[in-house]
Amino acid sequence: METREILERLNHIIEGQIKNNFALLPRTKNLEKTVLNLLSLSDTIPEVWREQLRRLFQCFDNLTLPEKKDRLLLVKTLLEDFKKDFKKWDEKVFKELDVNLPSLEEYRLSREILERCIETVKGIGPKLAKKFAKKEVKTVEDLLFFIPRDYQDRRRITPISDLFEGQSFIVYGEIIKSRIVNFGKRKIYEVILTDGSGYLYLKWFNFNENVWKKIYSVGKKIYAYGEVSRYGRNFEMIHPEVVEDNEEGKLSLEIGNIVPVYSSMEGVSNKVLRRILKQALDEYLPFIPKLIPTKYLKRAGYLSVKEALEKLHSPEDNADILVLRDGRSIYHKSLAFEEFFFLELALAWRKGKIKEKTGIAFKVDLNLVQEFLNRLPFELTNAQKRVFEEIKQDMARPVPMNRLLQGDVGCGKTVIAFLASLIAIENGYQVALMAPTEILAEQHYHNFRQYNQLLGLNVALLTGGIPSARKREIYYGLKTGFIQLVIGTHALFQENVEFKKLGLVIIDEQHRFGVLQRAELRAKAKDHTPDTLVMTATPIPRTLALTIYGDLDVSIIDEMPKGRKPVITKLFLEHNKDTAYQLVKAELKKGYQAYVILPLIEESEALDLKAVLSYGEELKKKVFPEFKVEILHGKMSSYEKERIMQAFKKGEVDVLVSTTVVEVGVDVPNATAMVIEHAERFGLSQLHQLRGRVGRSDKQSYCFLIAYKVKFGSDAFRRLEILTKTTDGFKIAEEDLKIRGPGEFLGTKQSGFLEFRRADLIKDYDVLLKARECAFDLIKEDPELKKYAVIKEELFRRWQDRLKLLEVA
Repeated sequence: METREILERLNHIIEGQIKNNFALLPRTKNLEKTVLNLLSLSDTIPEVWREQLRRLFQCFDNLTLPEKKDRLLLVKTLLEDFKKDFKKWDEKVFKELDVNLPSLEEYRLSREILERCIETVKGIGPKLAKKFAKKEVKTVEDLLFFIPRDYQDRRRITPISDLFEGQSFIVYGEIIKSRIVNFGKRKIYEVILTDGSGYLYLKWFNFNENVWKKIYSVGKKIYAYGEVSRYGRNFEMIHPEVVEDNEEGKLSLEIGNIVPVYSSMEGVSNKVLRRILKQALDEYLPFIPKLIPTKYLKRAGYLSVKEALEKLHSPEDNADILVLRDGRSIYHKSLAFEEFFFLELALAWRKGKIKEKTGIAFKVDLNLVQEFLNRLPFELTNAQKRVFEEIKQDMARPVPMNRLLQGDVGCGKTVIAFLASLIAIENGYQVALMAPTEILAEQHYHNFRQYNQLLGLNVALLTGGIPSARKREIYYGLKTGFIQLVIGTHALFQENVEFKKLGLVIIDEQHRFGVLQRAELRAKAKDHTPDTLVMTATPIPRTLALTIYGDLDVSIIDEMPKGRKPVITKLFLEHNKDTAYQLVKAELKKGYQAYVILPLIEESEALDLKAVLSYGEELKKKVFPEFKVEILHGKMSSYEKERIMQAFKKGEVDVLVSTTVVEVGVDVPNATAMVIEHAERFGLSQLHQLRGRVGRSDKQSYCFLIAYKVKFGSDAFRRLEILTKTTDGFKIAEEDLKIRGPGEFLGTKQSGFLEFRRADLIKDYDVLLKARECAFDLIKEDPELKKYAVIKEELFRRWQDRLKLLEVA
């Protein structure tokens, strides 16, 4: 439905309610719902209009009749304003289209000015510049983006007789007393103000007597703003902000409008910050370039960055202060939209570039895959079959595959990776599989070697712990093409690793790698770009799938192998943890095995945690004396880790006490119980990963979480409780992302990949979706951005380093 038609319908509804002195209004129900439904029928209504109408109809049915009448009259006025603006909005602004984008020369001049040091701004000297630098404000552009953290409503002067305590007000009156008074053992400065309706006491505990007497002389008229409290029967303000009647410059900034409040700085008042920001905006805001074509702003319903910044620093009188304070205004969202737009543009550009590279058109219907499937002792699930078809289609095309394969723990990704490897090998190419840890690399090696026993391929393991002589053999085997499949860790990046004909790169547990390293591995293929398959057992929340993985095609295995039972998870606090160990013993007595997971390797005084070495010994002697207990941790030699893991797999060890080295990939079907000590120290996704080490057969398995110093019903308790309610990794990952934020969730805090000035991946998800759609459409319209040279230059300015990082993901 068109915006014009919706405005007419709304107008018709409101006129009907107002007619005959609101005769219909007392009998009208669900007006709020009707209006919101009508607004939802169009995505072309400017967000600023939509937001104002939403606010006016919020909780409308709960209002009193006089309040409803007032609201409807306001809506009528608003709709009349919209009608006047509609022509201007629809025809003038949006039909200018992309004429408003600056030329390259204008853009470069703007960049030069915006990148100037903050000291070029009037009123900022070296001392103040240092204070701003602590807030990461170093350039003119940083200063313009130093948006308020809060707002004060100073639009209305309140008579002193109408004041009440606990709220902030602005009052205007005449000073009738100005003096020092004793307050217990200390002196305070007191000013008594009257406006004819009552008296207000203004008090200062820090003051200079001579200065204060001069500023607050009797008879002077002043404005005072502050929180009202009561002392005895009198209203008072402690350390109020004061503006004199004759200070015209300050009056326009401080009184009669919504006033911005900036993040505090030692020794710098907000008054001073407002004055500096006002000067900076007047002088430098015109240099903020418009960089998003108007048609996309119109479609998404947002404003240009310049307009958004102006309104955030100097809100309009009719702005909704609650929405501003929450950071949910159209202006905040417009800034987020611009940041997301360029991120998604980078991903769209990257995706297009990868598709342009020379890839390998593999023949996919050869004998090796079928031979292997015929010999497998189980049948693939429908989800596995579907995902393998998607991979085959990608590999058959002459453009490089760049696919993310995700699925929950234990869903069978490894066998799919092996099938993809067989296609590459039968076409005469080599395959490299990279894992984040030696234990996981070794686990893949043993799985692939088991599969390989059916086929007889040459498979090698290359990790840091391999002896030098064996490494030299592997290097030679890769260079000559004798080794068809190599599985390794970061050792695969070394210069002396050369492939004869690398055709497929498989990366496991994607988020654990520096993004550049993935590109390095692809670069090992000389005259072509190999296909890339990225696997992760950490389900990626949809938000991140659209950002950090936004240039990958995604396949999801959403079905578990037949006969698997969901792991039963229980949460214990310190006082009843013995129950958990009794339940584990019950499993051990049935002939099954168990894990005990601990977060540290050695005792740490800083964190009172159970460490693997000391607690492992205690478990051996006191808790499981009749069972065989072994300790495993990351600082052991590869040989020692391998010895213990093999003994556990063979059933020679009953209880494996370990750090999180068992988090991914370790597969012991006979293990049916897991205890995770200090569960409160782990992220939800990591706990879910650990839990995935049990429940790998048709036997019922259990995971017991033990939390310390966590109160029943607290946030930490509720967070852990999520795991007891669901085994859906995607739900858990979404919750984890909300709790920890994207940087910590991905472990990319240091890389700055997802650092934004204003945008928030979780709160602004709706904005992200619109930005992605617009950005991908722009690349579809103009893949090389030939018509948009300015946008291309800005894209590379923001993302050049990270575009390289996006080579693989």
